[in-house]
Amino acid sequence: MIFTIRHRTAYRYAELVTLGPHRLMIRPRDSFDMQLRRAELVSTPPASLRWMHDPLGNAIAIATFGAPTNLLEITSTLEIERFDSTQPAFAPPAATAFPIVYGAAEVPELTPFVTPATDDPSLVLKAFMQEPMAAAGQSGLDFLAGLNEKVHGHVSYARRDEEGTQAPVDTVERGTGSCRDMAWLFVECARRAGFAARFVSGYLYDQATDAALGGLVGGGATHAWAEIYVPETGWVEYDPTNLLVAGHALLRVAVARTPELASPISGTFTGSTGAFLGIEVSVEISSREAEAREAEAVAA
Repeated sequence: MIFTIRHRTAYRYAELVTLGPHRLMIRPRDSFDMQLRRAELVSTPPASLRWMHDPLGNAIAIATFGAPTNLLEITSTLEIERFDSTQPAFAPPAATAFPIVYGAAEVPELTPFVTPATDDPSLVLKAFMQEPMAAAGQSGLDFLAGLNEKVHGHVSYARRDEEGTQAPVDTVERGTGSCRDMAWLFVECARRAGFAARFVSGYLYDQATDAALGGLVGGGATHAWAEIYVPETGWVEYDPTNLLVAGHALLRVAVARTPELASPISGTFTGSTGAFLGIEVSVEISSREAEAREAEAVAA
């Protein structure tokens, strides 16, 4: 399938402000299951871009701006081809039995992703994990499936565009959160079970959203989910917001150890207190298949 993604972010200010450098993480990497066919990046005011790769190979653009402005608008347009090879071929059950054991050559690379990045002083996360852990027995894959269901069932989805991610303990205690809160909770629980886990940012395609019928939670928007390194299988995507495991609907852009390192846009400005008025985010995702169906319907 071929997808077109138009992602617009606008920051408005009550006065002219001076923009500091902004870090843009909105260009996906090519892989065997996804290829970037076209990318366009436009900003108001115009920016000078310096491209680089971070330690995990994510594409980063550092944008610098000239004259003061009361509006920063960044629009990214991508054309992505997603291939059929999105479903993982899991290793035999013995490879994913508890305790999780990674190969000697993998351990140095995976250790940062096995180590939890947040605290659990009152053992809230430990208690939250008990049900899926007990039900899974010795099966690591059953635990991951159960954890996906546990997060999905316990946390009520609440979309918010402002930056920041809740601590996993807060997400459990509040019982509500955005897709990135749910993904971060999943990541930190999986790490405590011995899995290497990464936070993923990207987009979620929903065919029903294309047809204006409603469907997947967070569809047609920026989205976040988790990646788990499964022994003898590799990185596998889990989306607790929608109970998905891999699949073409998840259009990844970046991976990181923590959510703040996967923010699509981050930066600073210099201005008076209260100058910042707010942020507007819009994402439009369409597929060639959906466009063809729409054309057929009009012709009929």
